[in-house]
Amino acid sequence: MSKSFGNCRICRKPDCRKKKFSGKKFLITAGPTREFLDPVRFLSNPSSGKMGIYIADEAAKMGADVLLIHGPVDVPIPERVRKISITSAEDMYNAVMKNYNWSDCVIMSSAVADFTPTEKIKAKIKKNEDELLVRLKRTKDILAELGKNKGKKILVGFALETENLEENARKKLHNKNLDMIVANLQSDRTGFRSDTNEVLILHRNGTAKKIPLTSKRKIAREILKIIALEVI
Repeated sequence: MSKSFGNCRICRKPDCRKKKFSGKKFLITAGPTREFLDPVRFLSNPSSGKMGIYIADEAAKMGADVLLIHGPVDVPIPERVRKISITSAEDMYNAVMKNYNWSDCVIMSSAVADFTPTEKIKAKIKKNEDELLVRLKRTKDILAELGKNKGKKILVGFALETENLEENARKKLHNKNLDMIVANLQSDRTGFRSDTNEVLILHRNGTAKKIPLTSKRKIAREILKIIALEVI
């Protein structure tokens, strides 16, 4: 059985896709980052890392050499996947850039903080005042940086939105020079910490694919089937 995506067809037979990525190097990111304000407080988000970990696991099953760069995650990482643990957005940037040239395909599914405190207080902040003002600065835009130096690599981004899903995702796809973007809306059953998701996948060639509510592992497989078309 096969399924169309654009003008291509994807084989669904298990042995057809099993080693599709043999010899290919995948750099995948997962989970949140933590931007510390003082030694015990930080800015972060509820990302569990499930989506990125499932993509990494399924890519390894398909024969890829996988390196997963991850923040604090909620699920175990399979032994077949090599991994680097990071904490902050700056850590993520440095780890991705260090390994970027090694990779053939980069999938940025992590939820990297957009802002970080301008300074980290060395001691725990005491409750001496009724309010605390914190100055933030933008973190480095990792996807944008990768897009500027993409070459022949396959570059996949993710977009979590609360409104205007397709419009915002298309802008990100174009502005960051991505090959593909996986977009979804945040809700109780989709997005952060959920076991399921409902996504819109946009390709640089204009093709769009909607995946109705299903498990994140099944979505990981669908994403990789589409990427497999790029490496045939």
